Amino acid sequence: MKNVAIPILVAVIFIIMAVYLVTFQVRETESVLVTRFGKPVREKTEPGLGWKWPAPIERIHPFDSRLRVLESELVETPTRGAVPVIVKSYVVWRIAEPLKFLNAVETVADANDMLRSRINDTQNRVIGQHTFGEFVNSDPDKIRFDQIQAEMLADVQGPVRDDYGIEIKTLGIKQFKVSEDVTKDVFERMKADRQRRTEATIAQGNAEATSIRTDADAKKTALLAAAEGRAKAIQGQGDAEAAQYYEMLEAAPELAMFLRNLESLLATLKERATLVLSADVEPFIYLKEMPSLKAED
Repeated sequence: MKNVAIPILVAVIFIIMAVYLVTFQVRETESVLVTRFGKPVREKTEPGLGWKWPAPIERIHPFDSRLRVLESELVETPTRGAVPVIVKSYVVWRIAEPLKFLNAVETVADANDMLRSRINDTQNRVIGQHTFGEFVNSDPDKIRFDQIQAEMLADVQGPVRDDYGIEIKTLGIKQFKVSEDVTKDVFERMKADRQRRTEATIAQGNAEATSIRTDADAKKTALLAAAEGRAKAIQGQGDAEAAQYYEMLEAAPELAMFLRNLESLLATLKERATLVLSADVEPFIYLKEMPSLKAED
């Protein structure tokens, strides 16, 4: 029995070593490049078990494929209009294609140096196409930070993937500064802009007030003219009626006064009312007796 167990154990150990020599494991956070006699032959970016020729025929080069964060240095960049700004950007990147990465930069440190240089070029190119007012403005609708960051990402993302096998997930501006002199000039321009807006608003308000006053004056003039015309019409009607009374008064004075008193009595008793007056007072005297009227010859 002992003589059988020893060969079996040796065989198991040999099989394990053989499997170990011809296989490799790719973890979730890794990507692997396989080289044959020092020359890259294939890459494996999906996690799982892989096969290879035993060393030194083929060797395994694992790369950490997790996301990395890289910050650029603070550099001065001119905007369109030659206003200098100080910008610090960052990128989130990972090794997406180990073969390109190994052939182009080999190490993560070299990749960081390359990315910083690319980011600086992208900043100069993209920021130089935008005015200072698109970064700092009293009107929030004119600020284009998100658009500028998207343009920077599009500018660097494709070439870095094609040339170095690096995938850039995110690019953003971490710090944005201006010098003291520029800050002073900016605030002066913002102050002048606000002053212009204030003056424009006041001018608009004055114009609207003038328009309202003009309209009101025109309506006032029209109403006064209409009222004056109505008053003249009423006055003319009254004069015409008075003239009739004058004619009647001249022709028959007693009859005219009688008719005038009757009109006053009708006006007084037009609605239901209670009056306590002497019956001897005109025109209520006519409630007791009629006057004697004589026709003139």
